[in-house]
Amino acid sequence: MTTATSPRVLAHPTGDEIRLENVLHALSDPMRMRVVRDLATAEVSLSCSHFDLPVTKSTTTHHFRVLRENGVIQQTYQGTSKMNELRRDDLDALFPGLLDCILGAAAHQADRLGDGDKQAVSGAG
Repeated sequence: MTTATSPRVLAHPTGDEIRLENVLHALSDPMRMRVVRDLATAEVSLSCSHFDLPVTKSTTTHHFRVLRENGVIQQTYQGTSKMNELRRDDLDALFPGLLDCILGAAAHQADRLGDGDKQAVSGAG
């Protein structure tokens, strides 16, 4: 087991610490929503380098930190890669139906605005 003082262990809120307003804040940014949509359809954890966001590396890092610190994603190191997965079980237990509703609304908006293909392709890199 790795100790909490190790730089390879990232801080995550416990289920009791996750708040609705923080989750909604984390999901309010289009880049973070793109990450969450990709993670929601992934069957495995995805590395940060998997995501090809049209922002600088430091901004991408910021977006992942906001998602992690607000309880939306879990990040772990595998070798030198930081792996990401959606905390679906935690979010579904705390806020039943919320994630599915938001993901459905985001997909509907992408279709309505004609950027659904861009969002799906963006994570394929």
